[in-house]
Amino acid sequence: HVQLVESGGGSVQAGGSLRLSCAASGYSYRPCCMGWFRQAPGKEREGVAYINNDGSTNYADSVSGRFTISKDNAKNTLYLQMSSLEPEDTAMYYCAAARRYVCGQEQYEYTYWSQGTQVTVS
Repeated sequence: HVQLVESGGGSVQAGGSLRLSCAASGYSYRPCCMGWFRQAPGKEREGVAYINNDGSTNYADSVSGRFTISKDNAKNTLYLQMSSLEPEDTAMYYCAAARRYVCGQEQYEYTYWSQGTQVTVS
């Protein structure tokens, strides 16, 4: 049974930082790539950052240079370090996993999703 469990959300002032974690259990598929998505009130869910099976990363233009995605394979945990946060970053954040070499913004490519964690920037 695969589970993606998030932690690290919360409230922060503009300009501040937060780190989200996503612990994967029961998941040992290879290849594996993962991504972070977010959904703001009244908006569609959008891709934020992706890490491929080889460890390479990609970011949405809106967060490039401010967010960093990383993965600790030994702990089977995905991270999203968020800096210089803006009110526009306020959203529910989700991590997702795909049995693919390369991950992108297409949500149908992902098989497993977390429950989401709220990030509020004021």
